[in-house]
Amino acid sequence: MFGLSELAILLIVVIAVIGARKLPELARSAGKSARILKAEARAAKDEEAGAGAAPRVLQGEIVPPGTGTPPPGARAADAPDPR
Repeated sequence: MFGLSELAILLIVVIAVIGARKLPELARSAGKSARILKAEARAAKDEEAGAGAAPRVLQGEIVPPGTGTPPPGARAADAPDPR
């Protein structure tokens, strides 16, 4: 009877004969997938390494309510209603 290695060789030959037209396309898509996987793994590794850095603290100033300038598009409290 057939052993495991003979069945594997037979399967490879059948796939090569039946799917000869599709093999280059399959190999190309497998290469693209491997490249994407490698890039994503590298990005995750870089992100993980960068997460340990200390956060930057920015100094700001405290402005009491009513003394600052209104944000763009806001109207002053004493301005008439435009409707």
